[in-house]
Amino acid sequence: MFNKIAVAYNESAEARRALETAIHLAKTLGTELRAITFKDDRPAYAAYATAADSSLAHTLEEDQREHYDRLHAEARDIASQGGVKLVTHLLEGSECAAIVSFLHDHKTDLLVIGLHRRTSHISRLWSTVYEVAQDAPCSVLGVH
Repeated sequence: MFNKIAVAYNESAEARRALETAIHLAKTLGTELRAITFKDDRPAYAAYATAADSSLAHTLEEDQREHYDRLHAEARDIASQGGVKLVTHLLEGSECAAIVSFLHDHKTDLLVIGLHRRTSHISRLWSTVYEVAQDAPCSVLGVH
């Protein structure tokens, strides 16, 4: 039923639980597993720093790239320890549209998403999860 599984992954504990669940499913089902991470916009202070020193733009970009490289290496290590090969992807653009486009392009059968338990994020989280779930061409599994 699920031949291609994708998991939304970032540095949160919720994403870590989703990754662990996706690894278990992929191993049990013998399926392909991909982790998708959405590239955050640079913080507002980056514009001020760049205005003060134009070379900082390159430094900030490099730091961000290294952060995502480490994050993806960590995810691949976790998957490898679970006996699963993980392919990682970094997405840019509008968050929901980029995720849905990825799911279409890779003909994904299941998207695994970690659900936040904090009330401060609940409205933003649910609007994102709801929007992705409405437009996703596949099943969506929310993990607590």
